[in-house]
Amino acid sequence: MASRRLVACLLNVSEARRKDLVENVAKAALCDADGVRREETTVLNIFNDHDYNRSVITIVASMASIRDAVLSACQKACALIDMCVHSGVHPCMGAVDLIPIYPLGEDVGVEDCVQQALAVAHGLTETVPGTSAFLFGWADSPLQRGLAQRRKEMGWFRKTPDLQDLRPDVGPAPQKRYGLTGVGAGPYVMNCNVTIDTQDISVGRSIAAALRESTPGGLPGVQVLALPHGGAVEIACNVESVAGAPPAHLTGEPWPSFVVDGQPYCHAPASLITARVAELAGRRGVGLKGTALVGFTPRECRALAELALSGGIGEFWKEQRRVHM
Repeated sequence: MASRRLVACLLNVSEARRKDLVENVAKAALCDADGVRREETTVLNIFNDHDYNRSVITIVASMASIRDAVLSACQKACALIDMCVHSGVHPCMGAVDLIPIYPLGEDVGVEDCVQQALAVAHGLTETVPGTSAFLFGWADSPLQRGLAQRRKEMGWFRKTPDLQDLRPDVGPAPQKRYGLTGVGAGPYVMNCNVTIDTQDISVGRSIAAALRESTPGGLPGVQVLALPHGGAVEIACNVESVAGAPPAHLTGEPWPSFVVDGQPYCHAPASLITARVAELAGRRGVGLKGTALVGFTPRECRALAELALSGGIGEFWKEQRRVHM
């Protein structure tokens, strides 16, 4: 059998406290408007975080199905989530806050992912009047600005972003109900959250500052926020894949790697991030409470998608026996 050309979308929506609502968004990815099951599509995982009031839905589909799957989920989310009444400690700007498209395998290239991301961005703004989007990563041509930079430009990190002055890349000026959605493409991004045993957010922020890529001595590809979470502080890391080989001084353990369009990529392993947080926290007299991966590593994502699709399992998140946060 020919290898499937698979693409992943780790869809971020601004709701977690109504889990049935989030499941309805996930289920929308699996069927067309007539309720007919969409081919070569599965939802591997749903991560809900009550404090953040944010969910991450891992959708994997073939190149032929990914646009429609993601767009259906986004349309459902926009119908059910109203940003006028949203509350949560995690920054966000949109009912559908983030739509990242990632290749899963060497047979899917940069341009493939860009085309799908742009198709979703335009499809959303055309079918749900009042929605708007900014572009990032490979989809942000010609600058290809990263997600962190684009979020900063859009005011995503502010407590109350000012939508009035924003100029989206796609769609009209943002409306408060839907907010603003980030749509992009790039090499796979993993999420790794490490909880430290303190309620002192200033300790968390100092650890986050030391850990992030932009700091001398920080970890390549790691973007970090420190957020109050469950009576402690969570060091929430976006672990971006970086081009080339891992830094020589950080190769004590293997960095997961893959290839896109002939370009090798790798990302910092969760164990390294956890160890670095433990070291930084220990210097401040603080211990760890635990580490959670939001979803999967790129290899896990590909392998589980193959398993789900081979078995015709759309709602794979219900089938899992191994716990993924």
